[in-house]
Amino acid sequence: MYKRIVMFLLVAVTLVLVACGNDNKESSDGGDKDTKGLDTRILTIATGGSSGPYNIIATTLADGYSKEFGINSRTQTTGASVENLNLMAQEKVEMSFVMSDALLQALEGTDGFTEKIDNVQILANLYPNYVQIITTGKTGVESVDDIKGKRVAVGDQGSGVEIATKAVLEAHGITYDDIEVDYLGYAEAADALKSGSIDVAFTTSGLPNASVMELQNSVDLKIVPIEAEAVETLKESVPIFESLPIPAGTYGNDEDIPTAAIRNALVVRSDLSEDDVYELTKYLFENLDKLENSHQAAKDINLEEAQNISVGELHPGAKRYYDEQ
Repeated sequence: MYKRIVMFLLVAVTLVLVACGNDNKESSDGGDKDTKGLDTRILTIATGGSSGPYNIIATTLADGYSKEFGINSRTQTTGASVENLNLMAQEKVEMSFVMSDALLQALEGTDGFTEKIDNVQILANLYPNYVQIITTGKTGVESVDDIKGKRVAVGDQGSGVEIATKAVLEAHGITYDDIEVDYLGYAEAADALKSGSIDVAFTTSGLPNASVMELQNSVDLKIVPIEAEAVETLKESVPIFESLPIPAGTYGNDEDIPTAAIRNALVVRSDLSEDDVYELTKYLFENLDKLENSHQAAKDINLEEAQNISVGELHPGAKRYYDEQ
């Protein structure tokens, strides 16, 4: 009787081990199709401030990547473009949202970058970032020239917002010596405007910006225009800027407000495999509706603009996807 029990237990254990082995084999061979053959198991997406479109859209994208490919995809809140690109160079993240002017500086090793960053390629050009110069009715600021002598939030130090801020100010003959500088992100700048501790804030993002929308409910919000002529001057030093309006109704404004804009880019590390980036690009464009539901700025993402790059080069995996369309 004892021998029968032992034999029964041995057979049962053997069957369990065989079953587990088959399950593992199916998983490693791609039999379960959850991972779709991705080489990478981790995909960290560097974003920006917690209330900005980068973070909102990237959170939806990371969640989708995790579910679609069975990988560990998450976002990392950062000071945005410059920090993101440095994280890419240090191989601490695999994907980033960046502004094209910061990407240009990184590739050339200029301004805030001490050396060229050469391990970054583009997955897609995204929606435009609009320079939104916000103030309140009591400051008396009606134009960019009026910013002289004011307390100004210029974005997080070294961020893409700050890069754009400096360029816009310089196009109007204004330097940091002419203003009182505060390095504040979106939410902090909105709070400072509300409390009156600053007069003006530069917010460069997709439309609408959540912090600006919230601010309009508590102050007499004003958006300072950047006229087309000034954008032409700006383009002499930063050719990738363009003149675009903030549409009427975005922040309760009755009319379009002229301003400067610059494209965002979704970039990946060059060492990600061609097949992986192909699948990541494909998922992005097959799920644009989900991104649009998370933030309306994603409505401006389209196939034509995505591959129409003026800075850097497309990753081979992204290029293969676009060539097939």
